Amino acid sequence: MTIHREGYKSIVIATLIFVAINALTSLLFPYLIWLCVIIFFSTLGLLIFLISFFRIPNRKLTIIERAVVAPADGKVVVIEEVIDVEYFKDKRLQISIFMSPANVHVNRNPIDGEVVYNQYHKGKYLVAWHPKSSTDNERHSVVIQKDNVEILVKQIAGALAKRIINYLQVGQKVKQTEEMGFIKFGSRVDMLLPIGTKLNVTLNQVVQGGVTVIAIL
Repeated sequence: MTIHREGYKSIVIATLIFVAINALTSLLFPYLIWLCVIIFFSTLGLLIFLISFFRIPNRKLTIIERAVVAPADGKVVVIEEVIDVEYFKDKRLQISIFMSPANVHVNRNPIDGEVVYNQYHKGKYLVAWHPKSSTDNERHSVVIQKDNVEILVKQIAGALAKRIINYLQVGQKVKQTEEMGFIKFGSRVDMLLPIGTKLNVTLNQVVQGGVTVIAIL
């Protein structure tokens, strides 16, 4: 397991706060050992959780020519046909993956291809499972084209997620399972697939980013 580069600054700051809080506690309450112990383990638990949030576990990633691989860890919370008003302007099959704060938060390219659309949208911070979070929340949309197929991947902020990071640019050639971005502190990722795509997942299924095959094109 390694730590994602997006976490370096946050972990350093959190470590300094951890040291400062416990040093101050020891100075102010030197005889209240029980209080110092409680504060130490409480702050240590928070620090460990923060570090784990930025973890990148060692995994055997899935590289399959016609497969659409999960762009994020989490639970499949939506499988439905929708009318996309942002890019396609027609009906698409939406797959939404909810990411809790405990999930790995690296987002990965679901397919090989070329980035033909990349757009950031300001918005609200509704809870990630809210029906309108897909269209009303702060989000970053990317369309990857492979041959004659286009897939839209939407990184969506939630009530806790206040920062979406996307590394892609229009015209960039991308590889399946390589990093496309990161969302800090929980949210969701939507994919819009062509109608009639053969799905390989079901509602409420837990998936792993870069590993689980979502669909076959």
